[in-house]
Amino acid sequence: MLSIGFSLFLLSMLIAIYHLFYHAQGPPQEALRLVTRHRVSLAFDLPEHYVERIKKVQGVQLVCPEDWFGGIYIDDRPEHFFARFATDPEKIFLAYPEFKMPPEQLKAFQAERTAAAVGKTLAEKLHFKLGQKLAIKGDFYPVNIELTIRAIFEGGVNGSDYTLYFHRKYLQESLPQDQRGKDGVFVLMADSAESVPRIAREVDEMFHNAGAPTKTESERAFQLSFVSMLGNVKLFLLSICGAVVFTILLVSGNTMAMSVRERIKEIGVLKTLGFTNGRVLAMIVAESVFISLLGGMLGCLLAFGVCVALGNAQLAFLPIGIPMPPIVLMISFTISLAIGFLSSVIPAANASRVPITEALRHLG
Repeated sequence: MLSIGFSLFLLSMLIAIYHLFYHAQGPPQEALRLVTRHRVSLAFDLPEHYVERIKKVQGVQLVCPEDWFGGIYIDDRPEHFFARFATDPEKIFLAYPEFKMPPEQLKAFQAERTAAAVGKTLAEKLHFKLGQKLAIKGDFYPVNIELTIRAIFEGGVNGSDYTLYFHRKYLQESLPQDQRGKDGVFVLMADSAESVPRIAREVDEMFHNAGAPTKTESERAFQLSFVSMLGNVKLFLLSICGAVVFTILLVSGNTMAMSVRERIKEIGVLKTLGFTNGRVLAMIVAESVFISLLGGMLGCLLAFGVCVALGNAQLAFLPIGIPMPPIVLMISFTISLAIGFLSSVIPAANASRVPITEALRHLG
């Protein structure tokens, strides 16, 4: 039972990670967002004038530029690292309506050139307060910026509020003349989820032969592109899950075979008392399934507890919390049920067919 419990704990965590990457549902607005970046790499910028052309594509309701600033806050230790974006203060919270803040804070952020808006999770970890001054030393960009926190927003999922936004114009004015007029990505809002594939196709066709060709994809696909840099994560996770299930089945099958072999004489006594082959088979399988279910329940509870404990934990600016939706627990519990049945049905069937006289003479 303990071996099945530990194995199901590992399996539940792997399935939860797979679900988080490929099947988790974000806020409704996520289905309407697209991200346009340079086709070759995020290391290359896009011209600012692309915004006006993208706006003319049918179905595009909003285009918001975002530029990764990077920089160093206090020092380069991981605990002081978080996402810092230069963006349009009038559009960023229209592109991400799931972010909420008091109206007066939003107005203050939009009105002041050196204002910054920070996520609640980030503010709580680094003890940021409204009105606090922040000095960030540039590394990717050759400028240092000084910001004042004017808004604290909350909402979003997967650590998306562990972020700082500031005015794009402030960054552009601080840069040398030859580095102005460029952006990292454009966040697009579509009028409907059905329009997203068409918009992506039309935007990329528009700049197919341009000096800076684009790649436009859904926000989820854009996020998964970072995961894909690690390799074929989907195949890796599925392979490990398959290996875990096969190993559990192998160990459980061997355990049940030994258990049944040691109890052949008991089975002979039961059959002497009138138990049929079918009744003996059902008893052995039921016992195996019950033990497997207890182990599966133990593993699922342990996995759920770990996910709850890590719910608000973060590594640098990335969340390491893993949600444990009911579907993951249901899959793991079903697997434990199947393992209990499959590992016992063959040994139980063989034992139930042993003749009474041979079973009573069995020495174990």
